[in-house]
Amino acid sequence: MDLKKLLIGNEAVAWGLYHGGLKVISSYPGTPSTEITEFLSKHDDIHTEWAPNEKVACETAFGASLAGVRSACAMKHVGLNVAADPLFTLSYTGVTGGMVICVADDPAMHSSQNEQDSRHYAIGAKVPMLEPADSAEAYEFARSAFALSEKYDTPVLLRMCTRIAHSQCLVEMGEREECPRKEYVKQPSKYIMMPAYAKAKHPAVEERTEKLKALAEDCAYNRIEDRGSDIGIITSGCSYLYVKEVFGDRVSILKIGMPNPLPEKTIREFAAKVKKLYIIEELDPVIENHVRALGIPCTGKSLFSPVGEFSQQTVREAFLKEGVDVGEVPEAQGAAPAVPGRPPMMCAGCPHRGLFYTLAKNKITVLGDIGCYTLGAVAPLNALDSTLCMGASVSGIHGFNLATDGESEGKTVAVIGDSTFMHSGMTGLVNIAYNATNSTVIILDNSITGMTGHQQNPTTGYNIKGDPAAKVDLEALCKALGIRRVRVVDPYDLKQCEQAVKEELAEKEPSVIISRRPCVLLKYVKPKAPLKADAEKCRSCKRCMGLGCPAISMKDGKARIDATLCVGCGVCEQLCAFGAIGEVESK
Repeated sequence: MDLKKLLIGNEAVAWGLYHGGLKVISSYPGTPSTEITEFLSKHDDIHTEWAPNEKVACETAFGASLAGVRSACAMKHVGLNVAADPLFTLSYTGVTGGMVICVADDPAMHSSQNEQDSRHYAIGAKVPMLEPADSAEAYEFARSAFALSEKYDTPVLLRMCTRIAHSQCLVEMGEREECPRKEYVKQPSKYIMMPAYAKAKHPAVEERTEKLKALAEDCAYNRIEDRGSDIGIITSGCSYLYVKEVFGDRVSILKIGMPNPLPEKTIREFAAKVKKLYIIEELDPVIENHVRALGIPCTGKSLFSPVGEFSQQTVREAFLKEGVDVGEVPEAQGAAPAVPGRPPMMCAGCPHRGLFYTLAKNKITVLGDIGCYTLGAVAPLNALDSTLCMGASVSGIHGFNLATDGESEGKTVAVIGDSTFMHSGMTGLVNIAYNATNSTVIILDNSITGMTGHQQNPTTGYNIKGDPAAKVDLEALCKALGIRRVRVVDPYDLKQCEQAVKEELAEKEPSVIISRRPCVLLKYVKPKAPLKADAEKCRSCKRCMGLGCPAISMKDGKARIDATLCVGCGVCEQLCAFGAIGEVESK
């Protein structure tokens, strides 16, 4: 029985995969893709899991496909970089059970370190990509992707973006399609990609691409909305919605739902019907370059930036510059009211704050990594010197110390979260041990994957459903990787942190410090009574302000602690030389 539900895009993808016959999904959490797998974990008749990283997730999905079931993995755009190795060869092997790789791009970098356009991966790997424009399409595209995968013997990329992933619309859903597991048959020439077999597969990929090009000319993913206008717009994804909100039905539109491979005949026929052709697409000029390669004049990035997200206003202003009548702006589409800036910061009581304060105080160079602890880079701590990608802090400190001929070894550390260390920090630590630099790595163990919303990981002892699971012992792991000096500190204890950092930096061998205290936002962490600042004792030195804790402010020249934010961690109390901060006010 069909059912209509109001869904965000990620939940729509989850339902589409589930109703499409999904049996196994393996993912690594990454905003804006995380909720896809979280929603699927509610279904007990399929297997869902958090993998240590996206490469493992993609290879797990491949293994499930190889065994004959429909599988998927989900990740954010930078996660596809990690999964690129299996992706490019998966294009050669093809699939047995349908396989869908969900990737969520992040135009405007709401929670990312770059703004890459995942369409290039589809082009480079020569695999089909689908790109929905709302939750309804997200459901339909995800559901149909399995059949597309099996028919053309290929993994299928499903491209989401932040706005589509987290915006809502009504979705008409059907029933789950039960797909019996296909019998496994050994096929060396299909699945063993050594050179002799791989050489034979490349022509097959090119042949498949031609078939997919034919599909692109006549499929449900691409459609023409012919309004008989002089203006024609080719667009895709979220940009399609902005175009519709500005123009309604007053211009002709070619909506692209399959950005790879792009159609040729359809584009030529559409372009021939209009006097002026515009291409509107976020980030890179993928469609525009294709249209220009066909010899068709068009206007695209000369009007629309390759940087950031678009909006209704972006489209409207661009066409006003062209002298195009865009009509009146509905009140709901007007400019948003100005609101005060809200700089990002670590939460009150964040266990990372004390450790970062120690590093900043001692003027230590800090190579950072990806996670909520990246916020240690902002004022007033200003504790980080670099952030590149998952695991780069550990590999980077090794290179940094090598480049200085050891001069930096006693003045530089790497910091990395527990989940990030499991994702891609371990190999860097092996390199430090194996190639011998006196590098100190600090693992910020807050007992959860924090920035993406508290997902479990291999160090927490629980799986995606919250059931008990094997728990990695970080101390034993680091020693097994070749590090002899491993110690644990409590980041709420500033003296302990400083002593550990100074001692390990003074040693002439690699070391690991595990800064261990659970995230204050975890449900089982019970906050202590909030601290209070005694205005009479306060000398306005503002030392406590150096922590950057949102619970601490200055009022009338005196320190003030917001009792609604303070969790009683006691770090600020340790800093006050005048005893002005404590559990109760002095009388």
